[in-house]
Amino acid sequence: MAIKVQHPGLATTVQDLGRPGYFHLGIPLGGAMDRLALKAANLLVGNEEGAAGLEAVFVGPKLEFTEDAMVAVTGAEMPIRVDGEEKPGWTAFKVQAGQVLSFDFLKTGARIYIAVSGGIDVPLALGSRSTYAIGALGGFKGRPIAAGDELPVGAAGTAVEGKSIPEALRRRPGMPAELRVLPGLYWHRITEESGKNFFEDTWKVAPEADRMGYRFRGGRKLDFVPRTPPFGAGSDPSNIVDSCYPYGSIQVPGGTEPIILHRDAVSGGGYFMLGTVISADMDLIGQLQPHTPTRFVKVDMETALSARKDRAALINQIRNLF
Repeated sequence: MAIKVQHPGLATTVQDLGRPGYFHLGIPLGGAMDRLALKAANLLVGNEEGAAGLEAVFVGPKLEFTEDAMVAVTGAEMPIRVDGEEKPGWTAFKVQAGQVLSFDFLKTGARIYIAVSGGIDVPLALGSRSTYAIGALGGFKGRPIAAGDELPVGAAGTAVEGKSIPEALRRRPGMPAELRVLPGLYWHRITEESGKNFFEDTWKVAPEADRMGYRFRGGRKLDFVPRTPPFGAGSDPSNIVDSCYPYGSIQVPGGTEPIILHRDAVSGGGYFMLGTVISADMDLIGQLQPHTPTRFVKVDMETALSARKDRAALINQIRNLF
């Protein structure tokens, strides 16, 4: 079976849960920006949680099915249509051979996840089907999908039409969005007042927000503790001698605009890191539109681990539906 791409949407890529294990070689984790949404979509159509699906940003694709399939769309709120008939989100529905899946304008959120029974069966690259477009690695020919592409689909499992994920289990960012942050190794580089301001201010997502990182604007500039620059760090106070960048770390070049490093980010560099967004909140970032008001909330390690446990429990609740 294949899916014919009539229109690709905007930056629609094949994504699974990523390719861990190569970060030390400069190859990012990759995978879905909203991992919970992809897992839920896969479970709805009878796939393994980590099967490859499509991640579409802001604008959905237009896809023609050559055979019958079970489909689910999760993540952002973007009206779903099959031959013009609206279908519910976070719910398994059938698409028959010859029918076309399309989408209306985005209402809330930023990314949708389209799972098809059997999964998108592109070749594995370093153990993953995820697209790392900057490196031309994985996915469909190492790039976002394009009109005229035919996406291969694997053998379908068992799914129940009409099965749905309850609203209470669909995690979305609030308004303003709140992202919990664990201060990091370089927190001492900024003044006490700047650290306080960072958490007090309301920031807004900048237009420069993608799979590599999300930039934020609108808060007060950070002031740095005076120092003699170490050899190799450069004169800018936000520079350091090169260090590894954890997934979710926050760099603030020049002390002006925080950037949260996400799934396709580089693995190291020479900017200080103010802290790290906790793993439980990284999915939320993938659903933030430009200009979304955002607050950063300071937490400790105990709170971060508790939040991770709560997120794991939420995923288990979804699994237990099947």
